[in-house]
Amino acid sequence: MVEPRDASVLFFDSGIGGLSVVKEARIILPGLRHIYVADDAAFPYGAWDEAELLERMTGLFETLIAAFRPGLIVIACNTASTLAIGHLREVFPDQIFVGTVPAIKPAAERTQSGLVSVLATPGTVRRQYTRDLIRQYAARCHVRLVGSEHLAELAEDYMRTGFVDEEAVRREIAPCFVEEEGRRTDIVVLACTHYPFLANRMRKTAPWPVDWIDTSEAIARRTLTLVEQMHFKARDFSLPDIAVFTSGDPRTEVMRLASGFGLSTVPFPA
Repeated sequence: MVEPRDASVLFFDSGIGGLSVVKEARIILPGLRHIYVADDAAFPYGAWDEAELLERMTGLFETLIAAFRPGLIVIACNTASTLAIGHLREVFPDQIFVGTVPAIKPAAERTQSGLVSVLATPGTVRRQYTRDLIRQYAARCHVRLVGSEHLAELAEDYMRTGFVDEEAVRREIAPCFVEEEGRRTDIVVLACTHYPFLANRMRKTAPWPVDWIDTSEAIARRTLTLVEQMHFKARDFSLPDIAVFTSGDPRTEVMRLASGFGLSTVPFPA
């Protein structure tokens, strides 16, 4: 008989962008405890050397798995998923990982013009994994990969303060918009969990309307599918949903934000 797993799911991101996934998951998975881990000490991931980031993530997950023993782990970060999820599955074979990858397949299925842009961090844009997705699912489309240097940080600032420089947002998204032989980009894939928090500002500053694809709900539903196939212990509701920050010193406004998503902030495990 298979031993039941702990009734918890651990969500991991480089910052607070993955809260967009937690928001959806807490609605459809109320029977599980939600543990959110933000590696804010290393944010942003997009600028990291790949080997160094892989080493850091491996060490972090060793600590997190020992401390929380989650029944399921969601990597709510495109950069981390495209780089590390295969490696993490090998290193921690007893764990079930759900990854986050650019929504290139649904974009290719939905586009009318055949012009699709993927808005991501530089790390996700560089990754061979992303190009493999394009070759597999979007060979008949023209897919432009746009690596934004600053959009994740703009989203973090906006989530903390409620303010963002709209002109800066406009500059970051401008390369996504392509006109070619009378056709225009009609879909932009938001390939970073931070970006949906700026979706309204993107719509406002875009040169023309497009379909913005946010994968947060799809990730949550993929998690639900796996949960329904697995055997979990009953949840102990005396244990709250929590947020953990690797910096060990999150700002007051960040803790307030986490609280707004139903999470209590606790110290990073020693």
